[in-house]
Amino acid sequence: MAIEKVFPMTQAGKEKLVQELEYLKSVKRKEVVERIKIARSFGDLSENSEYDSAKEEQAFVEGRITTLENMVRNAKIIAEVKEIDSVTLGSSVTFVELPDGDEETYAIVGSAEADPFEGKISNDSPIAKSLLGKKVGDKVSVQTPGGDMSVRIVSIK
Repeated sequence: MAIEKVFPMTQAGKEKLVQELEYLKSVKRKEVVERIKIARSFGDLSENSEYDSAKEEQAFVEGRITTLENMVRNAKIIAEVKEIDSVTLGSSVTFVELPDGDEETYAIVGSAEADPFEGKISNDSPIAKSLLGKKVGDKVSVQTPGGDMSVRIVSIK
């Protein structure tokens, strides 16, 4: 039996995945089945783009359900740390790009709940990997696809 991947995440992140899973199972799945049913009524399935589209959506929804079930089943909740002296999974870190960049703040979360637009980066990302274990005031070199950059950690929460 293969070892299943563990998905580190916050309790809130797990709850969000559970909500999405419930929505897909109870609402979206039924909507897609209804679309397929309607598309079948149009006749010849070999030239029915509506049917093809509905079947593709069904495959996507079922794939997402399987993925979410696996993530929820193998979730490892990140413990909330009260005293933070270094960057860890679950912490929020503020840094400034050197020599004179703006401050940026990111929460370091598991890949299952990463969303850069919400300020949540995966612990597998180049930035997070470079920051993990570092302390306030540390200067860190970050290797990114766009090239190396240097940052200084301003705060950790």
